[in-house]
Amino acid sequence: MEKNVAVYLCRGCDIGGALDMDALKAVATDEYKISLCRDHECLCGEAGRELIRHDIQDGVNSIVVAACSHRYMTDAFTFDGVLTTRVNLREGVVWSHEPNHEDTDMLARDYLRMGIVRAQKAALPEPLQVEVERTVLVVGGGITGLTAALEAAKAGYPVVLVEREAELGGWMRKWSKGIPHGPTYRDPQDTDIGFLVAQAKNHPKITIHTGAVIEKTRGQPGQFDVTLRKNGSVVEFRVGSIVQATGWKPYDASKLEHLGYNQSPDVITNVQMEEMLAQGKLARPSDGKPPKRIAFIQCAGSRDPAHLPYCSGVCCRVTLKQALMARSLDPEVEAYVLYKDIRSPGQYEDFYKRAQEDPGIFFTKAEVTGVRNGGATLKVEADDTLLGGPIALEADLVVLATGMVPRSADGELIRKYLDAKRVVEKGEAGAQLEAAKQTVEELRCLEGGEILQLAYRQGPDLPVLKYDFPDSHFICFPYESRRTGIYPAGCVRNPMDSQCCREDGAGAALKAIQVLEVTARGETMHPRWGDMSFPDFFLQRCTQCKRCTEECPFGTLNEDEKGTPQPNLARCRRCGICLGACPERIISFKDYSPEIVGSMIKAVEIPDEFEGKPRLLGLLCENDAYPALDTAGLKRLQHSPWIRFIPVRCLGSVNIVWISDALSRGFDGILLVGCKSGEDYQCHFIKGSELMQTRSKNVQEKLKQLALEEERVRLELLPIDQPEKLVEIINAFAEEVEGIGMNPFKGF
Repeated sequence: MEKNVAVYLCRGCDIGGALDMDALKAVATDEYKISLCRDHECLCGEAGRELIRHDIQDGVNSIVVAACSHRYMTDAFTFDGVLTTRVNLREGVVWSHEPNHEDTDMLARDYLRMGIVRAQKAALPEPLQVEVERTVLVVGGGITGLTAALEAAKAGYPVVLVEREAELGGWMRKWSKGIPHGPTYRDPQDTDIGFLVAQAKNHPKITIHTGAVIEKTRGQPGQFDVTLRKNGSVVEFRVGSIVQATGWKPYDASKLEHLGYNQSPDVITNVQMEEMLAQGKLARPSDGKPPKRIAFIQCAGSRDPAHLPYCSGVCCRVTLKQALMARSLDPEVEAYVLYKDIRSPGQYEDFYKRAQEDPGIFFTKAEVTGVRNGGATLKVEADDTLLGGPIALEADLVVLATGMVPRSADGELIRKYLDAKRVVEKGEAGAQLEAAKQTVEELRCLEGGEILQLAYRQGPDLPVLKYDFPDSHFICFPYESRRTGIYPAGCVRNPMDSQCCREDGAGAALKAIQVLEVTARGETMHPRWGDMSFPDFFLQRCTQCKRCTEECPFGTLNEDEKGTPQPNLARCRRCGICLGACPERIISFKDYSPEIVGSMIKAVEIPDEFEGKPRLLGLLCENDAYPALDTAGLKRLQHSPWIRFIPVRCLGSVNIVWISDALSRGFDGILLVGCKSGEDYQCHFIKGSELMQTRSKNVQEKLKQLALEEERVRLELLPIDQPEKLVEIINAFAEEVEGIGMNPFKGF
């Protein structure tokens, strides 16, 4: 279809009174020969939108709306079958610069030029066509998995529930009581795990496989083909999304010998204590006699850099329950709780008070230094107690509150191990072989530890955080992993109690349903919710450099034996990192490509060096940095008029050619602003900012080739809530570039 572009200029929100509107019209009509250019007092009002709708009926199919930021009034300027390009004149120009000033008008005209060029180059995205199987796979039959399966089934979706054990129920099946999750929050409650198991077994939409493990998971959201191994036979089926609810295991107490484990049979873990309580009888493992004094040691190996650096959250409440249950079995038992901190948030504070009121339960804040045999009893030694000094407490039984370790598999590490193993098997020569042998030895413990067995180039399981919890964008998008359509839930995602596991299972089920419906519409999931664009690969020019397959945060791309990418587009989150990675520039989206952004950069009018007006380019992440810029405009914070901003999908989507072309064309400086990276990363696409930091080395090389100062390109990382800081960065950069002087390439 032939492109028919129309331009609409809004005069509202101070725009008409702050800019030379006739000059803006001239950009559209004279420079770009746009036959239809209108202005209106309030484009987002009904009269303004009716004006646009009337023109669309007459054949306009691509519109440029020069008004407020594209982040506002989105619905008002969305028209079926029409590509809308927004030009930010309100927040980006008139609310952040001096009105009726030459430089402000030049800025507005440049933004309009960029918008018109984008409208001319871009095309309206069409939805990705995927035939979706609306079945949910739930891996794990504990309380989280059962809840996820039941909630998805109640919503009308078929569910396949896979459990590697012979019975459903997980840990809860082995326990007689749970911590209270309802009024009055004061006493241990019976678990209802048997009821949940019965519900799942009797639900017509739930198919259950126990004693089964996954051999392979191929495909993409809507089309995951799963192979199970069950009782020696193979079962194959297709699902559309996956909930991983594989739960937790206790921290290895054999590493806690300083606390007496393996030194005395009467030092047990909280899990062993649960099993004892479930039998309804207290007995010392050493002699079978009933213990009269039990010491509970909290944070056994937890909140300890040498063991588990994190808090498992639920251990304190489990100890409260176990102490109360022990007292109910034998009122003569004395329970001593030695804690770093008691964590019983919310209504659970009543549960803590209930234990404090029991005359046979004693609490003291202490740092336990050791547990040793003291003859007929054990001696618990502790410092920094509330009693003001070190103590030695005699006990018949010591219970270690060990933390929760997720039942996960680090897909990226397993991939590294498997790659190294193949090198060794092939017998590669030299340093490569020696390095592979070392990797195999270091990671041999991962052999056979796969759970989902994903047929992904980047590894057979979900990537994990440093504590082995499957990765999620912990700030914005709970349940999301780096593998689209696969949602970790429950204790595999985060330490939590049974009630939280129920909520987590329900939440993950909703996400699993959501991805089915979104994929069926040809759209993507967070953070580019509803985006129907997807990458197109011109593979005829592919050099098999593998950068796109290696750098994609979501495992979208597999590759053949030669290294040619094999896209699985329903996995794609549309971040554009592959576009930024590709040195051949063969990856593009219909509305975002190397050519589109490159043309926008070239559309900026560059004054000659004698005018004394530098030109700076700003490439801002649309998730944090650009919203911060909009907020600065809303606050009427003034920033330099020399800089022209382009929002990018992710800093990782910035192709180095844009920087090279901008410098070659005469831009005096380039500012790149992305989300925070590192331990508390905020990048919505996980590692886009990190990748840009790596690629910036190539930028520095390009600057050297052009004999330009390194200071002309700056990379900054900024959270969304620091608009003032962003303005400071912009103005400081503009001042620094002015001090350096004009780009010598101006005019060439």
